[in-house]
Amino acid sequence: MKGICILGATGSIGVSTLDVVARHPELYKVVALTANGNIEVLYQQCLQHYPEYVVVVTDSKAAEFQQRIVNSPVSGIKVLVGVEALQEVATLDQVDVVMAAIVGAAGLLPTLAAAKAGKTILLANKEALVMSGQIFLQAVKESGATLLPIDSEHNAIFQCMPAGYVTGQIVEQVRRILLTASGGPFRKTPIDELSKVTPEQAIAHPKWDMGKKISVDSATMMNKGLELIEACLLFNVEPNQVQVVIHPQSIIHSMVDYIDGSVLAQMGNPDMRTPIAHAMAWPNRFDSGVTALNIFEVGHMDFEQADFQRFPCLKLAILAVEAGGVMPTVLNAANEIAVDAFLNGKVRFTDIAIIIEKTMREFNAGSADTLETILMFDQRSRAVAENLVAELAG
Repeated sequence: MKGICILGATGSIGVSTLDVVARHPELYKVVALTANGNIEVLYQQCLQHYPEYVVVVTDSKAAEFQQRIVNSPVSGIKVLVGVEALQEVATLDQVDVVMAAIVGAAGLLPTLAAAKAGKTILLANKEALVMSGQIFLQAVKESGATLLPIDSEHNAIFQCMPAGYVTGQIVEQVRRILLTASGGPFRKTPIDELSKVTPEQAIAHPKWDMGKKISVDSATMMNKGLELIEACLLFNVEPNQVQVVIHPQSIIHSMVDYIDGSVLAQMGNPDMRTPIAHAMAWPNRFDSGVTALNIFEVGHMDFEQADFQRFPCLKLAILAVEAGGVMPTVLNAANEIAVDAFLNGKVRFTDIAIIIEKTMREFNAGSADTLETILMFDQRSRAVAENLVAELAG
């Protein structure tokens, strides 16, 4: 039996992971669950899975959770508080597998700690890799950790790679990676109407059930831009070897084009339990609870090229990965600030790309060779983006 720590247990990935865990209680034991503030969901998860540890990031929410479990069946859980505690539970001796599902830059340090500790990392937090790049991959290599991608697209690519493939390897026979995207809710919306988009409209994804931030990223296609950066790192390819393909049905999750003309695709219903179960069972497979794909109900599949005028965030991500160095960190930081401002009604949907582009102009693509450098540029970029938000909101 393997011990699992779920970073971000109350989010959509965390919930889906626990659903898969519940189907295989003989294989997995929940050691630790972490949450930002959804105390009631966390409490219900504890009642079902009996973790040894719980981490709640803020003092007030931790106190609320501690009070919630008094005189309950899970009163013996050890409750830890703060961001440092995330690193502590990710590196516990009894933890074999870490599901890295904290959204945004907040997931970097605990995920990197798990890598340095030699854990099997199920990577759902794309920002950790986007920000730290080679530092993260070097930590995986030096510690002997196993890195398995959970994003449906990267998991699909991984499944289409040759048998025995290890993330970070070069496969000379791979010509291109075809990275699929749903196109989000505004694929057909007239471009001159995008400035009127509301947060409620932006988070209403047509295919996937995701959190607010990721849903907005999908609507701007920054999500795909971050995934393109991540794909270059995970599969050791150049940016010009990754082509984004809009596929609104979300049945093909990505493809790998080989030099002999073969194109391998991974298909399935749009349900995150498929890539989660694949990584948890790897190199074997087990039941995920996902309904079998009925290809006759699908009927047909459509494919389109991405329009950079409609999706300028995607173009900005490509420019960031081509520039290299700290630029992906700058891109990610500015995006997090801009999306948060949009969700809180401070800026328009179309301002997100403007804030990111103007922030990127303030920085040169210097070397990202230390964690301290990355964290410094992350903070500087956020400050610039926050000033831009204030200007636009004023």
